[in-house]
Amino acid sequence: MLVICEECGRRYQIDPSRIKGEQAKVKCKACNHIFIVRKEDPMPEPLADEETTMLKSDPPPLAKEPSSEEESQAKGPVEITKPSQRRLGLRAKMFLLFFMVPLLLMAGAGFFQLKGIKDMSVLITNESSHIVKDLAEQIIAEKARSVAAQVQLYLLAHPTLKKEEFNNHHEFKEIAVQKVGQTGYTALYELPGEDGIWRTWAHVNPKIIGIDMSKLKKPLGKYFPDFWKIYTGVRGNRPSKGYYNWKDRDGKIRPKFMVCTPVEGTRYVVAATTYLDEFTRPLKELEERAQKVTASIRNTSLGIMGLALLLIAIIVSFYGHRVSNRIKALTDLAERISVGELDAEVDIRSKDELGDLGEAIARMQESIKLSIERLRRRR
Repeated sequence: MLVICEECGRRYQIDPSRIKGEQAKVKCKACNHIFIVRKEDPMPEPLADEETTMLKSDPPPLAKEPSSEEESQAKGPVEITKPSQRRLGLRAKMFLLFFMVPLLLMAGAGFFQLKGIKDMSVLITNESSHIVKDLAEQIIAEKARSVAAQVQLYLLAHPTLKKEEFNNHHEFKEIAVQKVGQTGYTALYELPGEDGIWRTWAHVNPKIIGIDMSKLKKPLGKYFPDFWKIYTGVRGNRPSKGYYNWKDRDGKIRPKFMVCTPVEGTRYVVAATTYLDEFTRPLKELEERAQKVTASIRNTSLGIMGLALLLIAIIVSFYGHRVSNRIKALTDLAERISVGELDAEVDIRSKDELGDLGEAIARMQESIKLSIERLRRRR
């Protein structure tokens, strides 16, 4: 296989079997010029008459086989070029850079934003619940003290009124049994005597008047100890308060708060009790509304994030496809020029860096043409 150096015209005879692949680089020993040789390259085209005349005056190396020295020189510098393997294309890099990175950043920002809103909502509702709970406890305690003071004054004014008549005495019952909240009430009971029995003398339920209050252990069941601890915690003339569960007529268990205040100068105690959720129910409704608002904000944020990511994906895909196609076209053009297609058309449409690259390839193409023309004229 005969090859000619494009720079100095030196000719070499190369064995095609030495070229492992479609092409190889050959280094000229005379001028150190490196050029590409392809297996399927045809024999050089006949030169023009003028160029043929010029070649006839050269030594006749074409009429004989190249010497062993020349053959070894031709075989030595042949290098096999292998195309580099691409792991990640430009389009994939643009997708990762302009889509995945914003996706992670937006997802992280959205997560912390929604978490902050949720935490703030929980904090506000919890703090509000504690405030309302404390306020309700104070209201119930104040009600117990107020009723105890009224009972004390009435009993001082009516020393002949017997305890067995408390619940039937209309005027006294209105003082001793008052409304607390919506469903709560106050009641009057007596400290135990020598028999050690706790008895209630004024109550909304006439069935428990005068009975041994410890008998409530059976209907209250496992909830009785908490009630009994508060009820009997007034020993030593000290107030008692706390929570206990109470079973309604419909069988529903609800927590109650009770405050027991001794009536000064007597053996009686005023108990004020009610369901605490009567005070906290508006906050429960507010908490549910806050949860709905939080869910609405979350869904809106996710929707906006999804639309933004979709728009980014469309823009990145369109622009990346366009840029990669233009780069691919310039790469194919450079490849065609490298194998000798010097008349390949350079189509330059853009006015950006890719346009500058196309213009540089066009200038390189013209420069190669001029170099070959000069070479042919010298030869």
